[in-house]
Amino acid sequence: MSDTILSIDHLRVEAPGGAVLVDDISLELKRGEVLGLIGESGAGKSTIGLAALGYGRGGCRITSGEIRVSGTDLMAGGRAVRESLRGARVAYVAQSAADAFNPAMRIGAQVIEGPLRHGIMDRRAAESWMRELFAALDLPSPDTFGERYPHQVSGGQLQRAMIAMAMSCRPDILVLDEPTTALDVTVQIEVLALLKRLIARYRTAGLYITHDLAVVAQVADRLMVLRHGKLVETGETGRLITQPDADYTRRLVAEREGALAGTGAHHQAGEPLLTVEAVTAGYGKTTVLETVSCRIARGETLAVVGESGSGKSTLARVVTGLLSPGSGTVRFAGETLPANYRRRSREQLRRIQLVYQLPDVALNPRQTIGEIIGRPASFYFGLKGRALAAEVERLLAQIGLPAEFATRLPSALSGGQKQRVCLARALAAKPDLIICDEVTSALDPLVAEEILRLLRSLQDDLKLAYLFITHDLGVVRRLADRTMVMQRGGVVETGPTAAIFEPPYEPYTGRLIASIPELRTDWLDEVMARRAEPA
Repeated sequence: MSDTILSIDHLRVEAPGGAVLVDDISLELKRGEVLGLIGESGAGKSTIGLAALGYGRGGCRITSGEIRVSGTDLMAGGRAVRESLRGARVAYVAQSAADAFNPAMRIGAQVIEGPLRHGIMDRRAAESWMRELFAALDLPSPDTFGERYPHQVSGGQLQRAMIAMAMSCRPDILVLDEPTTALDVTVQIEVLALLKRLIARYRTAGLYITHDLAVVAQVADRLMVLRHGKLVETGETGRLITQPDADYTRRLVAEREGALAGTGAHHQAGEPLLTVEAVTAGYGKTTVLETVSCRIARGETLAVVGESGSGKSTLARVVTGLLSPGSGTVRFAGETLPANYRRRSREQLRRIQLVYQLPDVALNPRQTIGEIIGRPASFYFGLKGRALAAEVERLLAQIGLPAEFATRLPSALSGGQKQRVCLARALAAKPDLIICDEVTSALDPLVAEEILRLLRSLQDDLKLAYLFITHDLGVVRRLADRTMVMQRGGVVETGPTAAIFEPPYEPYTGRLIASIPELRTDWLDEVMARRAEPA
C-alpha cells in the first residue's frame, strides 16, 4: 500500500479573466511528512494549499491537473466527494484564528462540530478527543477550556484551539497557511514545537505555507520554492537552505540571514515631539498600561516591542485618542492633547496618523485608490478637482506607484502595494508622527524590505517621526533609533537600539532575542531542549 497521502500532477489554476495563478505544479506528500511552500506574495502558495482541498477561492478555477487525496481523485469525484473530504481527510489552518472562530459560540462547540457533521464520532467520543487534543497542545485546563468563548483566551491559545479544530476529524493532511505569522516570537516557538510534536505523534502530513524561511526550516522535511505561480526549485530542507541552486532562492536565504544585521538607525534626537507621561489605561476594570512613559523626537523612530498583551497597540490607541487613559498625559509639540480624539482640533488630528497591520481591512474595497488617498487631502486642506488629482499623483509617486493606480480598486493591488497606499493616505495629511502598527508582519520578506526602505526614505526627506510597533526584532534592528521593551503593560527598558541588542541582556529582552528562529534545521530542537533542562 502506497504511503502517499497527497498527489498533485500538473496543476493549473486561473483567476477570473484568465490570469494564471499556478502553472504546471506537481508534488507528492507522504504520511507524517511536512512539505514547506515558500515564496513571496502572489507565488501561488495558498492557491496550491486550497487546491489540496479541491477549492479555488474568489472565483478561481482549477483548469487542469489531477489532485488525489488518499487515492481519491478530487476533481473527478464531483462536489459531494470534495465536501466529504474537506475537514475530514484534509483540514485547513488559517493565519488568523480570530477570523476562524464564531465569537458567539463556545470554543468546544466549534471544535467538535466537524466530527459530528461528518459522522466520524458521537458527541461523547468527540468531546473526549477534543480534551485529548487540548492537552496535547498544552492549553490550560484542557477539561474545561472548551467552555470559553474566543474573546476569553489569548491569541496564542486561540491559534492552538484552531489547530485542535483542524485535527478534530483526525485528518490525513493539514494545510497550514501562515499559522504563526500573527504571533509574537515567544508564542511562535511554542506553536511550532507543538505542531512538530502533533504531526509526529499522529503521523499527519503537512503542507506548510509561509514566507519565513527560518520558521518553515524547523518543521519541513522538504521545501518547494515558488514564484509567480511556477516552481523555482525543490529539495530537502537542509540542502536547500545551505546550498540553494536558484538565484531567487539565494535571495530569500540572504534576506533571512540578514534579518538581524545592522545596529539601528542613527538620527540625532532633538526636542521631544511626542511625550507620554505616566499613562495608565485599560478596558473596563482591566488595566493594560501601567504608568508608561516614553518620548519621540522629530525625525526619530521609537520601536515598541513585546509579547501579545504587553500593551503595545493600547499605547497607540492612547496616543491617537481612540482610548482615554485613566491617568497620565500625552503631550505633542508642547501641547497637552485632549484624551479623546473627538475633543482634539483638526490640526492636532492631522499631525498624528496611524497605519494599520492589515491593509485589506484598512482600505475600503469599493473606493478607488485615488479616492482613498485623496480624502485626507480634501478633509485637511480643502483640495478639489485638478488640485486634488495632482496631489494624489504626487503622493503615488512619493510611495513609488504609477499615476494610473489612482483609478484602480484595492483588489487589483498586491499586499505590498496596498500597504504603500495606506502610507500614502497617512502622508496626505502631512503629519509629523506616523504610528506604524505591525505594518510589515503580514508581508513576505522581500516586500517587507521594500516597505522598510520606503519608510527610511520618507523619514529622511520629510523628517517624520515613527512610533513603530512590532514583534519582528529584525525590523527593529534595521529601522529604530531607540527601542522600548514592554511586558504586561509596563516598560522593561528603553534605550538606543544598538545597546538593547548588545549583551548582557535584560532577562526578558534576552528571552525575546533568543526566540528569533535561526536559519538551520536543528534550531528549534536545541531551544526546546535547553528549556527542558532543570534551572
